[in-house]
Amino acid sequence: MSVDFRPQANPRKTDSVRRLGAVDIASLLEAVQAIPESVWDAENADKPNKFEALDKTRHIVFRFVDSTRDWRGSHDCPRWAQWQALLQPVMDRAVADYGYARGVFPRVMLARMGPGGVIQPHIDANPAAKWPHKIHVPLLTNDKVGFLIGSTVHHFPVGEAVEVNNLGPHAVHNEGDSDCIHLIFEYYDADQPDPDWLAPFLEQDAARQRA
Repeated sequence: MSVDFRPQANPRKTDSVRRLGAVDIASLLEAVQAIPESVWDAENADKPNKFEALDKTRHIVFRFVDSTRDWRGSHDCPRWAQWQALLQPVMDRAVADYGYARGVFPRVMLARMGPGGVIQPHIDANPAAKWPHKIHVPLLTNDKVGFLIGSTVHHFPVGEAVEVNNLGPHAVHNEGDSDCIHLIFEYYDADQPDPDWLAPFLEQDAARQRA
C-alpha cells in the first residue's frame, strides 16, 4: 500500500495577516514609476508565473524557483542584477523581525493591477509555496483596493510590509481608478530543518513521472 506524502504548511507562516511595519520605498517607487509600458508588456509576456488566477495582473519577475515542487532551488531572472540594489534594502528591512541568520528570497516580483482588476479567490497550491513566508509591500495603491484573506477584506497602505496567508482562500480587487503595484516576495530560513514530508514527497513525485 502506497503512502501519500502531502505537503504541509510551515508552522511559522501566518494563518491570516502579519504586519511587519513600514519600510522606505522612496527610491524603489521612483524607479518603478519610470518603467515604460513596453517593459511591463514584454516582461509579463515572458513571466514564469503564468497561473490562471493571476490573469488580470501583470508581473515583472526578478527571482523565481527552479521548480514549483521545491522552494530550496531558485535563480535570478535577467533584471535582478539591475534592480537588486533597489529591492534588497526594502526586502531586508521588511523581514528583519523574523531574525533569520540565513534567510533566502526564492521568488521576487512586481505585480501590477489596473483599475477594475480582480484576482478571483484561490489558494497557492504549488508545493514550493507551502514553506516560505509570502510578503507584500504596496508601492502604489488606492483606497478601493481590497485584499480578501479568509472572510476579511484588508487594505494595505503604501510602504507597509505584510505577510499574508497564501495557503487559504485569498483574492484581490481594485475598484479604484488608478493602478495598484505591489512588491511581492517569499522568504524562508535556510537553517530551519526541511519538513519530514519533503524528501518522500519529491521521491514519490519523481516515481510518478518515471511511471
